[in-house]
Amino acid sequence: MATQHVQRMSRLMARTLREDPADAETLSHRLLVRAGYVRRSSAGVWTWLPLGKRVLENVSRIVREEMDAIGGQEVLLPALLPREPYETSGRWSEYGELLFRLKDRKGADYLLGPTHEEIFTLVVKDQCTSYKDLPVILYQIQTKYRDEARPRSGVLRGREFQMKDSYSFDVDDAGLAESYALHRAAYQRIFTRLGLDHRIVSAVSGAMGGSASEEFLAPAAAGEDTFADCPGCGYAANTEAVTFPLAGEADAAAEHPPLEEIPTPDTPTIETLAAHLGVPASATLKNLLVKVDGEITAVGVPGDREVDLGKLAEHLAPAEVELVTAEDFADRPDLVRGYVGPQGLGKVRYLADPRVAPGTAWVTGANKPDTHARNVVCGRDFQVDRHLDVAVVEPGDPCPQCGTGLRLDRAIEVGHIFQLGRKYADAFGLDVLGREGKPVRVTMGSYGIGVSRAVAALAEQTADERGLSWPAEVAPADVHVVAAGKAVQLALAEQAAESLAAAGRRVLLDDRAGLSPGVKLTDAELIGVPWILVAGRRAGESVVELQHRATGTREELPLAEALTRLTS
Repeated sequence: MATQHVQRMSRLMARTLREDPADAETLSHRLLVRAGYVRRSSAGVWTWLPLGKRVLENVSRIVREEMDAIGGQEVLLPALLPREPYETSGRWSEYGELLFRLKDRKGADYLLGPTHEEIFTLVVKDQCTSYKDLPVILYQIQTKYRDEARPRSGVLRGREFQMKDSYSFDVDDAGLAESYALHRAAYQRIFTRLGLDHRIVSAVSGAMGGSASEEFLAPAAAGEDTFADCPGCGYAANTEAVTFPLAGEADAAAEHPPLEEIPTPDTPTIETLAAHLGVPASATLKNLLVKVDGEITAVGVPGDREVDLGKLAEHLAPAEVELVTAEDFADRPDLVRGYVGPQGLGKVRYLADPRVAPGTAWVTGANKPDTHARNVVCGRDFQVDRHLDVAVVEPGDPCPQCGTGLRLDRAIEVGHIFQLGRKYADAFGLDVLGREGKPVRVTMGSYGIGVSRAVAALAEQTADERGLSWPAEVAPADVHVVAAGKAVQLALAEQAAESLAAAGRRVLLDDRAGLSPGVKLTDAELIGVPWILVAGRRAGESVVELQHRATGTREELPLAEALTRLTS
């Protein structure tokens, strides 16, 4: 290995903190700030200090190596983008308030890129004219921008973030499937090398469009995603993508008593209604009113369930979904707040969970104040315009593949891969001359890795009560050498640091004067380099203490032996 530079902490821009920052919500947020890796610049915008930048670059290096290994070619597209391509694809409006929009001095509209499908499509349209130019995989590692309403959790959910996005271009669906498989395998290698515990789960494509879609999730308590996995067959999916089949048709022919309206005063909730009638909450039908692109729509789920608004939005993307307001009810006297039933909605579109199947009977609102109806039968008294999995998935729900009860876990999304198909190629007329001499429409894949999110996810998974604990490939240094304080200890520490650097090891040397050994050791554990070598009380004998940060094991041994172990 080439000789490395010894980074002295007396010259390092890294001020550690004893107390957690007041606004810190997650473990990674607290520790990355306390250990001097990042500092907040503004809401959702972060400065990466030298230690943090090293970790970020190490993650990027691993991503580059694995992308290059599958034939990816790295480019760098602008972050400042014109409006027109996003207008053509429809995402200038679909992204809504998430877009950072701005004008130049001439009044032309621009945006800060949240993702680059449009621009990559135009690059390939400009550069590739024949099937002989394909397949091609292009990628970049670049800053992205999204105007999050509530940026939080440090670098996990920011308004500016580092991302690797890559795009495959093929002449047919078989080629797209191969490109997708190459990326999927590369992602597995990337996250394994990073040291991230991860799961591959089925996902929905949402505003991205396309068909096949999978997420790479890093299980962590701070995760904003919830995923379901089956201990029986290994099925795993983001809860927004869990698909339950429509209930069987056996009940459709069953006889039910006629619909009956009943007074139900003082029953403002499902719980009070169920208690009043002596029925389980699962026998009631909850109807939530939302607006889909401004049109009032009703969504029905069993009363013991809640509507998952994120799941609903994903199913209906790119349409905008929002809850109705008091003003909306005032404009629609036919919709009685708290007593809505599907049997009297007129022209209002009705969406329902698959459990609301033909032949099932329910207790639901009667569309009159203080009144409900029972024996309201799907298919007899009301029709479902579209069945969607819109209910919140609960632990123990049957696995869609084998029926075993599902488990739910929290996780951080660190990667997402899509088979986009021809959505963007159609929008921009991306054709190449095919083998038969006729134009062929190109098909695309889109693949993202949250580089800065991966740093936070690693911190969440590997940290302990003492601080950060980085895997070797991403750590800012290989060895943290601590000089306890006296001249003989500093001399031995410097000797160790120089020997390690000459052997190609990256070394962080704590040579700061005026600090106690306890403070230095506390900082070393907080910073989280894989090995800590301490020149302490036995420095005069050339004996050091070697600590493995992840396991906490410590031992005293001669410096020469320690160096051999660290460089072998």
